[in-house]
Amino acid sequence: MAVRAVDLCVALLHEEPSIASVTRILREHGESGDFGLGEDDVAQMRAAAARLREVLAAPDADQAAALLNDLLAGAAHAPRLTSHGGTTTWHVHVDGRDDAPWAEWFLASSAMALAVLLADYQRVPGGLCASASCRRPYMDFGGGSPRRYCSTRCATRERVAAHRSRTTASTH
Repeated sequence: MAVRAVDLCVALLHEEPSIASVTRILREHGESGDFGLGEDDVAQMRAAAARLREVLAAPDADQAAALLNDLLAGAAHAPRLTSHGGTTTWHVHVDGRDDAPWAEWFLASSAMALAVLLADYQRVPGGLCASASCRRPYMDFGGGSPRRYCSTRCATRERVAAHRSRTTASTH
């Protein structure tokens, strides 16, 4: 769920989101059926993505936990098991009901997944790309040094720019 949340955040915050793009991401992550998404759903999911982005931008686990607690208090319901009327395997939901609005499912489920990851790793479970031209959210499940970039491409672009800057500075 956490990876799906970040993929949706990226799509909702850094692309011009559409019903088609959100549907594509949901399908890529195993959702099926007729989603019945409308433009209002996409707009509300975009607002939810902005709130989740704040968690990943938190400077430390304490701030991220406070943000997640606020999100969970406002969005999550008691955990419940569902099989969506026998159409899927049993799994846990923290939204209000099987036919809850997509934004409610997205915000509640994503906040819960991020909270579990924060508890497991004792740190913010991701971040925002350190590249000033990118700033996309990413997940960080690795050990060792914390990740700083959303992709190898962004990290390489920043290293090359820094090298060129040093080279240019040393020739003057």
